[in-house]
Amino acid sequence: MIQPFLKAVPLLTELENAGYEAYFVGGAIRDYLLDRSIADVDIATSAKPAEVKSVFSNTVDIGIEHGTVLVLFKGTPYELTTFRTEAEYSDFRRPDKVTFVRSLTEDLRRRDFTMNAIAMDRGGSIIDPFDGRKAISERKIETVGAAADRFSEDALRMLRALRFVSQLSFEIEAETLKALTRLAPLMANIAVERKTAEFEKLLTGKSRCQSIELLINTEVYKYMPGIAGFKNNLVKLSHQPCSDLSNMEMWLLLLHYLELGQQESESFLREWKLPSKKIKTLLHHQVWLKYRLENEWSPLSLYHSGRVAVRDVERVFHVIRGNPISTEVEWLFSYDALPIKQRSDINVSGSELIAWFGKPGGPWLKELLGKLETAILQKELNNNPAEIKEWLAKCNLSSEKN
Repeated sequence: MIQPFLKAVPLLTELENAGYEAYFVGGAIRDYLLDRSIADVDIATSAKPAEVKSVFSNTVDIGIEHGTVLVLFKGTPYELTTFRTEAEYSDFRRPDKVTFVRSLTEDLRRRDFTMNAIAMDRGGSIIDPFDGRKAISERKIETVGAAADRFSEDALRMLRALRFVSQLSFEIEAETLKALTRLAPLMANIAVERKTAEFEKLLTGKSRCQSIELLINTEVYKYMPGIAGFKNNLVKLSHQPCSDLSNMEMWLLLLHYLELGQQESESFLREWKLPSKKIKTLLHHQVWLKYRLENEWSPLSLYHSGRVAVRDVERVFHVIRGNPISTEVEWLFSYDALPIKQRSDINVSGSELIAWFGKPGGPWLKELLGKLETAILQKELNNNPAEIKEWLAKCNLSSEKN
């Protein structure tokens, strides 16, 4: 057993000492068996919420109606969920009724895919009633029980399956894929925020190209924000090499293949309910990607785009051009060598310029600072006050005499 399981073993011991069963469950077990990194662990227990709270003194009710209690243990939060069964999913997302049970197997039976329906006890022994390890060894995504039932209960599971293709490079088992394709219209019932969370993980998986192809072939894409009418554009995106791009870089690449203008792009990104700051950044990067596809970087364009945009744009540019990409983007060295990175780096202030010119501030000041920026970046002028003052005089921009 490895961390973070070892750190959480005392919680399982506490519950067992109190007479309850407790196990590690879910994706952490799958990732452990795949030798993938594990961020945190979930714990399932036969103890009901009130019983969990009687065992641990520091708890928070975060989903108590569904059996989940947050336990703060030695400074680390853990979600402990009571074994449960679920019935009726009238909104195709959440169970109408949750029943607490004392059986681990019944709790695992309600889960989405066999690879996620595995538990581990505090000694490291695996409990696998639905052959999840076999699915993992065969690199298959298959549902626990009938796929149509699982997808009808929670339609988001269909998008999760496609996300796991991207992240794990697994294949979807044949019957599971048939049910997914047939029931894709149920995705219309899922909230945009939940679709976005899964789609963003899908975009950054190492097998995203295969996943995007499945998104198209199963027609799930028709029920995603803003891309229903862009099948051919998505096909082009799926044919790109699956380079290691960040979340922001993948959104930028998607915008490129959708061939949207700035206003259309903003509306598209808002459909996904992305944060305003992220949308603003993506729109800024989009402007400079379009520039880069037609031009080499210049000192002025490097300066006005900014370091982060240069990095992201250059990496996406090379993917579009079919070139190898690197985190050590060559143009970043040119950016880092710029004499100024922002207007405040100019070694004279606006108040000094106002004093030199002897007139109140106004639009002329912004225009003048822009001219200074350009001159310094093009190395027509060194960035020190004396030379700037002299340059202004020579250019007849100051009232001073030589």
